[in-house]
Amino acid sequence: MSTTSPSSSLAAAPTDAAKRRSPSPPRAPMISGRMADRLFGGLARSAAILTLVLLLAIMVSLIFGAWPAISEYGLSFLTSSVWDPVQDQYGGLVMIYGTLATSAIALIIAVPVSFGIALFLTELSPAWLKRPLGTAIELLAAVPSIVYGMWGLMVFGPVLATYVQQPLQNLLTGVPYLGAFVSGPPVGIGILSAGIILAIMIIPFIASVMRDVFEVTPALLKESAYGLGSTTWEVVWKVVLPYTKTGVLGGVMLGLGRALGETMAVTFVIGNMNQLNSLSVFEAANSITSALANEFAEAGEGLHQASLIYLGLVLFFITFVVLACSKLLLNRLQKNEGARS
Repeated sequence: MSTTSPSSSLAAAPTDAAKRRSPSPPRAPMISGRMADRLFGGLARSAAILTLVLLLAIMVSLIFGAWPAISEYGLSFLTSSVWDPVQDQYGGLVMIYGTLATSAIALIIAVPVSFGIALFLTELSPAWLKRPLGTAIELLAAVPSIVYGMWGLMVFGPVLATYVQQPLQNLLTGVPYLGAFVSGPPVGIGILSAGIILAIMIIPFIASVMRDVFEVTPALLKESAYGLGSTTWEVVWKVVLPYTKTGVLGGVMLGLGRALGETMAVTFVIGNMNQLNSLSVFEAANSITSALANEFAEAGEGLHQASLIYLGLVLFFITFVVLACSKLLLNRLQKNEGARS
């Protein structure tokens, strides 16, 4: 019978101390996590750089395409109202005015209405109505712009001419300045009609953003204000708006960007006239986007095509200026808050 010596058994089986002294395997999860973090950071940085490169490429391509018109007209293109493809003479004042006027009218109408909708949904609406009404408002953003344009041309335009333009013209006939402000043939298309259609289109965007940012206001702040005897308007004006001003201004800028870049709906109802006979809000005019939609496909190479690209460059610049001004406004508001504190 064979026996095993204690020394051989001890040599065969390593002790616990030897196990503890043995080197541990490499930590693969930690290394893979660091690699994934670096990869994610590189992808995010690449996406940001790609966005800037695309923006710069768009600007360079617009300048290159518009260079014949820039070298021919210079900045006088912005102040000339002549647009005559037959004589090969071009000026963008009518289109620039139409774009700015319709967008301004849209904001004047849409911002108070959107604020009222957001205020009602977050502070005043009963629970059973809040979700259906919010969903219905968001669904308005899904309506195609061409549907808004067709509805504006065939339904809203005649209503505006019959029940708004004609009564105003009868009331203000002979009144200095105001009479000219509402002059024009009562056909229901023009700057005011386009501005109202744009307002209807951007209300869902602004209202949805305002509602979302109003809801992130801490309930403790609002309940404290109510506990001190504040009314609903005081709570919104002195608590909710200061807390959410960045988001509110972002929603307004989102709506303004939508209004500046809208094409089909404006093309249907603005009148597409390249002449500006008066400053009437009922006067048919043109916008940059509608001019591009109507003429770019038929424009030949030369000044006509270059002038249209010049209009696109002007629209790009207008959008950039609007965003820059909004950023400066936010910075000033933040500095004022710091000074008060």
